[in-house]
Amino acid sequence: MSTIQPVIITADQDVLLGFYTQLFGAEEIFRVPAEGPVFYRGLRIGDTDLGLVAKAEAETGAAPRIVLSIGVDDVDETLGRVAALGGSVHGGPNDMAWGQRVAHIKDPDGNPVNLTQPIPAR
Repeated sequence: MSTIQPVIITADQDVLLGFYTQLFGAEEIFRVPAEGPVFYRGLRIGDTDLGLVAKAEAETGAAPRIVLSIGVDDVDETLGRVAALGGSVHGGPNDMAWGQRVAHIKDPDGNPVNLTQPIPAR
């Protein structure tokens, strides 16, 4: 279990589940309740946990106060799959001076996500 766990509140949990599963290989590791309509889904991406909470009147596209930063094997390849999964691209990819290739996207609910990849030393 992660010490700090980001949790996204969403009106369409299935859309976000599909997005994070297909784009980042998230696995559902926990759900409440176990049967029937799901209120909470616990996902694991690599060694990190991400929660999805169902809330029918959740707002989308509000001003972000947090950004998820998710490390991927290939920023360019991952970026190419974002739109087909309901997300949108907002910048990059760019090689940053601190040694990462970074692109900025939003998930289908409008939550900002940074895709990051280490730049190999030359």
